[in-house]
Amino acid sequence: MGDRWTVLLVDDALSATTALQHALHDAGAVVRTATSASEGISLLMDEPCDVAIVDLELPGESGLAVLQHLRVDGGQTPVLMVSLADDVATRAEAFRRGADDFLVKPFSVPELLARVDRRRALHRALLVSRTEATRLHELAVTDGLTQVANHRHFQDRLREEFRRAQRYDDPLALILIDLDHFKTVNDNFGHQAGDEVLVAVAAAIKAAVRETDFVARYGGEEFAVLLPKTHLAGALTVAERTAADVKQLVVGSAGLKVTGSFGVSGFPGRSVNTSEQLVRTADEALYRAKREGRNKISLFQASTVVTTI
Repeated sequence: MGDRWTVLLVDDALSATTALQHALHDAGAVVRTATSASEGISLLMDEPCDVAIVDLELPGESGLAVLQHLRVDGGQTPVLMVSLADDVATRAEAFRRGADDFLVKPFSVPELLARVDRRRALHRALLVSRTEATRLHELAVTDGLTQVANHRHFQDRLREEFRRAQRYDDPLALILIDLDHFKTVNDNFGHQAGDEVLVAVAAAIKAAVRETDFVARYGGEEFAVLLPKTHLAGALTVAERTAADVKQLVVGSAGLKVTGSFGVSGFPGRSVNTSEQLVRTADEALYRAKREGRNKISLFQASTVVTTI
């Protein structure tokens, strides 16, 4: 019989729809019935349905109220409207409100079932298409190794967050992280060990930041963290916590340990009026940390280099 699916049948003449209920049940459906729009909406609020068959002429509110409820927030549940009225204006109004199909009473049960099957098939295809589109989008914006955002996604998000910060006069901070002596890991232990280090570091960074922060692999052994609504002081706290967590990692069977150099910059700030300048100043701070001996945090707008714990 296949998977069970649910039908909401809203019709005040249930005696005339007994054959339909039996046919839907035989087709594998669990049928819930209501005799008014308010009762149908109440059932939907308790539990959604896979298909709705709604009579247009109901006591009190018309079946269009049920249709409207199902279309709130872009709902795509297939809805078949049935009606005694057989005029163009009635059909047009139902379709304008979002109905997927329209049958005139008395209707043929086999025809209605065929229409239900067709609408279910189209709905399943739509869901599969959306799922596949989501999957492809995730692949396009995610670094395949570390499963954090890739460089392209970082650039898009950077521009978006910078525009938002400018518009609402909010602070925005950026941390750039470069793993120290990473080439030595690849040279001495192989690229697989290097990949394990990158995966572990990405996970440690994600665990150290807030859900609202954005982590990306900037390139090679570099990572970037965007911190919306965060001043430099807050970004420094995040950088210190992240640096400490990365330093505590012990990766793989070789027990590899790693440290990072951190560059931090923020908006609004000196020499930071564009998203490109935010990256450039964070990059300058990062290289200052590396010149000072690595395993350090450097703030672009500070005159000192803060050593990690």
